[in-house]
Amino acid sequence: MHDGLFFVFHISILLEVTILCVDKKGIIEIFPEIMLQIGQIEGEGMRAFITSLLVLLLSMSLCSTVLAGEVWRITSLDWPPYSDSKVLTQGKSIQKLKKLLEKESIELVVEFYPWARARDIALQTEYIGYFPAWPEEVEEGFIASSPVDWSEIAVMTYAGSGLEWTDMDALFQVKVGLVKNYEYPEIVASLARKWSKNVDATPDEMALLRKLADERIKVAITSPSVMLYLARQLDIDNIRVLKRICRNPLVMAFKDTPENMKRLRLLDRMIQNTPRED
Repeated sequence: MHDGLFFVFHISILLEVTILCVDKKGIIEIFPEIMLQIGQIEGEGMRAFITSLLVLLLSMSLCSTVLAGEVWRITSLDWPPYSDSKVLTQGKSIQKLKKLLEKESIELVVEFYPWARARDIALQTEYIGYFPAWPEEVEEGFIASSPVDWSEIAVMTYAGSGLEWTDMDALFQVKVGLVKNYEYPEIVASLARKWSKNVDATPDEMALLRKLADERIKVAITSPSVMLYLARQLDIDNIRVLKRICRNPLVMAFKDTPENMKRLRLLDRMIQNTPRED
């Protein structure tokens, strides 16, 4: 056989192994056959090269095998509909993360706390991190995953407020309600620092909603999905979206440890292999 074709033939064997890396039983079943094929390759250098590639592929598979069957314990916050201790699914974003991890037989255990406390507790030994977080909320000592889900950030007002949208600078000429424990995207955070005297920092989403619904503030900046969800729960019907500012990813914040780097790579790979939902 021509050397080039011979090389391609044996590389194709390794591609077969790569495909079977998804199925650990498949690797074990065909391993003797692969080693026999390698033994038939002419040239010591080529055999060494092919064997090295095979070892690399098996190492990648074994890394995944080690993580399979784990229990991942994380902290979260009540932020419906994305994360919610009061519903069976624990929120749509947590459900999405659970479904991803189920592919590797990984169990996700979620504990809910107020947001600032959730991030502090995640530093403890038994937890691997916290979710869902905006990238701006991934603190020192943690590493962000690829986006697991997406949220929006919008300017909210009440019906009959008389406000019309012009731009963000003009918005901050009136009292703007924010949640004090959130790390907002820079487009919001920079103006909140510039116009700090016009910022009304509330402790949580519920307090922000009540202030806006009671017309104690004219505008609030938060996730429209969260505010409108809570408004429906409380039969509040005067909340409106004034302007959608941006979409912001929701990531998993992994505590920065060698073990979690493996988990991060595994989750990122699963996210990349999952079709994105628009």
